[in-house]
Parts: sequence; structure tokens; C-alpha cells
Amino acid sequence: MNDHLKKYLFENRSVRIQAVRLEDTWRDALTHHAYTPAVRRLLGELVAAATLLAANIKFDGSLLLQIQGDGPISLVVVECKMEPARAPIPQAPEGTAGGSGRPGTAVDLSLRATVKVREGQVVPEDGTLQSLLNAHGEGRFMVLLDPRRKTPGQQTYQGIVPLEGDTVAQVLEHYMKASEQLDTRLWLAADDRHAAGLLVQRLPDHGGQVGEAPDEAWNRATQLASTLGADELLAVDTDTLIHRLYWEETLLTFDPQNVRWHCPCGRERVAEMLRMLGRDEVDSILAEQGQVEVLCDFCGKPYRFDSVDCAGLFAARAPMADAPHPPTVH
Repeated sequence: MNDHLKKYLFENRSVRIQAVRLEDTWRDALTHHAYTPAVRRLLGELVAAATLLAANIKFDGSLLLQIQGDGPISLVVVECKMEPARAPIPQAPEGTAGGSGRPGTAVDLSLRATVKVREGQVVPEDGTLQSLLNAHGEGRFMVLLDPRRKTPGQQTYQGIVPLEGDTVAQVLEHYMKASEQLDTRLWLAADDRHAAGLLVQRLPDHGGQVGEAPDEAWNRATQLASTLGADELLAVDTDTLIHRLYWEETLLTFDPQNVRWHCPCGRERVAEMLRMLGRDEVDSILAEQGQVEVLCDFCGKPYRFDSVDCAGLFAARAPMADAPHPPTVH
């Protein structure tokens, strides 16, 4: 079963609200990993944030959040890929969150992520974004947009995110204000079962908006969301959460988007990588360890090749000694 991201608009279209609560996706992300609570919390917040930000972009490709750290954690990468929906999701029922169903963009969101901890480093349970990734002021946070099909000369977009704040939410709020000139508030949380997030964003005033002034709507939207705690964000399903926060508002409700974990690794991909290493290197590992084990950097799934498996990697490509030689052409 897929998880879903849900979108809403205030009736006067001055405030956008998005919410995501990942359960199946987050379970799949953690299946082959034994992250400490601090690492799990940090990664889950980045996964939720990437999902929320990607859902705002009309883009054929991937959004990546990448932090190169100078503390106990050396690298965190989260990729959220936007791709055509496999199957339409039933439209939100009339009256959800006090509004009417509206058509949405048929786009699925797929995620993968990885964390690298420095060998021998201890990750404290009370670690913050700063202490874990920017302990010496040399951490680098980047937002990248990688097109699915690059045109000649087209480059991956890279935006530098100043590491201002102790949480992922604070850092990205500063970035959105500086780079996109959009007031944005984020609430993010993660534990061993869920990763969740809420985004409230003020939309540009294009004039002609009806109803209350945009400032009033924005202030009320953020004040209501500020009552939300991490425990509630993780424990409550999205529809209930939005109703609790905005039950007095008239919200326009969009179709939800599928969200899933997807890592394209596979045994044949690993086998091809071992072939590229070469027979001598593979035989050396076999002699030392008795088998070759490769862990996927993203999902952590182990792939094991014993001596018979490794022999098969190269046997198919070796010339057959007993095969008849083709006739010589004079």
C-alpha cells in the first residue's frame, strides 16, 4: 500500500497547505538499516521535507537534498523522484477538510535515501542538525534539481542552503524565504514507525483575491499550525490532523499523490559492478572473506556472492576452450 501526500488551499488562495505521513515508505527505508535514534530522526525529517518540497515543483526529474557534514555524520542524501502516476487515486470526497474536491496533477513521488556515519564516531542521542553535520562550520547543504532527460548543455540545478538553524525545518524555512521569496513554515518529525511533515506556505498576491486579506489568512494559518506537536504529527492520520487544525476554514482539497520507497538496486546491477572490478579483485575478496558481500548504499539490502556465484560472473564471458575455431578467410 502506498502512502499519500495531500494538498489544500485556503478559499482565497493565499495560503497553501501540504501534509504527508509516511508509514509503508518509512518502513521500507529502515528495513535493512539499524540507525540510532538521532540519525533516524534527522533522516526522517529530511525525507518528509523532500516529499513536501518536491510536490510543489512542476518538474520532470528528481529533487535531492544533500548535506555533506563535518561532524559524526559525513553525508545525508534524500532523493524524491517525480514521475507520471501509475494509476489515478480516487478523488478526495466532497467536504474533506471543509472544501470540495479538485483535480490534481497525476504525479507519483518515489523516495530513496542514504546516511554515512564516520567510522569510529559516536552519534549522540540528543544530537542536532548543527552538532551532527556542522560541528566545525564546514557543513554544506545543497538542493539539486536533476532533469530526467537533459537537453544538450543542460546542467543539474544546484542551490546552496545556508545551515542556519538547529533543525531541518528551520534551515529550509530560511532557504525558501531567501531563494524563493516565499514565507514558508515546516513542521517535521520522525520515529521508528513514521516520518511526517506539514508545510504551510504563503502564495504570491496576484491581485483579485476575494475574501479576507492575505495577511490575515497567513497569520491564522501559521498560528493554528503552531499548536501542532511532534507526537500529534506522527500519531494522527492526515485527514484527522487537517480537520483538527482547520475545521473552521473552508479549504479547497486536491487529489492526493502516491508516495513510495523505490531503490533501483538489484542483483544483476551488483553483478555488473563486480564484473567491472575484474576477476582478480573478486578472487582476492573471496580468498580473504569466503564470499563477496555488497550492501546497497541507499536501501542497505545485502547482496552475497559465494565462490560458485563469482565463477558464474565471468564464465559466461570467457571464451570456450573447446569451441571450434571459425574457418580462416583468405
